[in-house]
Amino acid sequence: MPYLLNRIAEQAPHVRPVSFSFRQQASEPSFQHLEVGELTHPALLRYLQERGINTALARLECKEPHFIHNGKPYFAIGFPNMAGGFEVRNRLFKGCISPKDISHIRQQGEPREKCLVFEGMMDYLSFLTLRIRNCPTIPNLDRQDYAILNSVSNVSKAADVLHGYERIHCLLDNDEAGRKAYRELEREFGGRIRDFSHNYSGHKDLNDFLAARGRI
Repeated sequence: MPYLLNRIAEQAPHVRPVSFSFRQQASEPSFQHLEVGELTHPALLRYLQERGINTALARLECKEPHFIHNGKPYFAIGFPNMAGGFEVRNRLFKGCISPKDISHIRQQGEPREKCLVFEGMMDYLSFLTLRIRNCPTIPNLDRQDYAILNSVSNVSKAADVLHGYERIHCLLDNDEAGRKAYRELEREFGGRIRDFSHNYSGHKDLNDFLAARGRI
């Protein structure tokens, strides 16, 4: 895994603050009584630890939405998308507080030449965790941006933001849906895109690879 991180990330040991870019889109919320706070609930943090995720990193990247859905109260890990919605996840629930969109995370400062593409928030958080765990001495902090599809159906939305990058590195799932998403992006971007999923072959996705190597 250090080889993969050196090849893809060339990153330093911690995450700088990042900015989430939001598209303005009028939409009624699909869940009721939504309240969004900082990610602090012990049950959610334990769930992330069970998935191998560094919780300090997750608290920087995620929120904690509380909401009513079908008359029942829920709370979850919330990952912001570009349209102002959230991907929501807890041990028993996986969904989206609309509107549905990709997440495009851009580092502060000058525009970047490279963007890493993930299928979901757990894979993105897994990459950040692996970077800290395996490559704590790599210089050159934050040399790339990130695009998280939040669904393979969002490939065309990702293509809209990826056109600005010279290099696109994909870390998608090792299944037919992930391979299909990569082929769609490859048709769009040709020689600018590379597939890194073979570096965790034998595992469904990057989070499965991380979890198989032990918990934090």
